[in-house]
Amino acid sequence: MAKAKVRWTGDHSFIGTDSGNHSVVMGSVNKEMIGMKASEMLLVALAGCSSYDVVSILEKRKIKLEKLEVHVTAEQNSEPPWAFNKIHLEYFLAGEGLDAKQVEKAIELSEGKYCSVAATLKGKAEITWEYVLE
Repeated sequence: MAKAKVRWTGDHSFIGTDSGNHSVVMGSVNKEMIGMKASEMLLVALAGCSSYDVVSILEKRKIKLEKLEVHVTAEQNSEPPWAFNKIHLEYFLAGEGLDAKQVEKAIELSEGKYCSVAATLKGKAEITWEYVLE
């Protein structure tokens, strides 16, 4: 079972802690952002989940990855609760023996089968992706 907790630390700031006791700061103090926006943590979670999968899939195929970076952009509804309706991931990869077909398959498997964050968002937001081999 996944577990997490969020503790209010004053003003509009919070500390989120996962089941492994890793923490992240969220929010603002005196209207100045001191941590991540909670909504954007969802985008980071999606990119992180997919990145983990892509690395694992390529490792299993004996591909030596030298770089993986994922940039995420998203559109939100203009009215509260400002839900994300479109999310786009752009993967930047480099590695010895890396080819387009392997990258596409790894991303497809992540987005369509393995990534729990993508599975949770499916049907709520349109998720698209592209990749660049460097």
